[in-house]
Amino acid sequence: MQPIHQFLSPSDEQEVIEAITQAEKNTTGEIRVHIEMTSKKEPYARAQEVFFELEMDKTSHANGVLFYVCLTSKAFVILGDKGIDQRVQKENFWEGTKELVINHFKQGLYKQGLIYGILKAGSQLKIYFPSTGESNNELSNEISKA
Repeated sequence: MQPIHQFLSPSDEQEVIEAITQAEKNTTGEIRVHIEMTSKKEPYARAQEVFFELEMDKTSHANGVLFYVCLTSKAFVILGDKGIDQRVQKENFWEGTKELVINHFKQGLYKQGLIYGILKAGSQLKIYFPSTGESNNELSNEISKA
């Protein structure tokens, strides 16, 4: 089990936050990253819980995306809000992004995995939720931790 600061250093965190900012530039979509050491819950269920704790279900277009990471169980979940599910082919929409992230994680390239995944998610969101020209960042870009 590695501490969160070994998973992402403070400078790594800044780069991930910059990737979120960049990914959100051309879309109304909102992306958050949550990292926690441990959870006794099944990863998808815990990701859903975190999604609501972070109030990601309250965006105006219901297009929030959560990157959930649990270090001890080595779990990774991408969870999108109902607005995304209503507009995209739900089957395997996030699979390519998830595989990209996990392949980097397996090599110990945590920062790179998150950055590439976030940028890919942003380009996918741009197709279905293009920017309206207003810079309306509804959710914090900071990484949440538990």
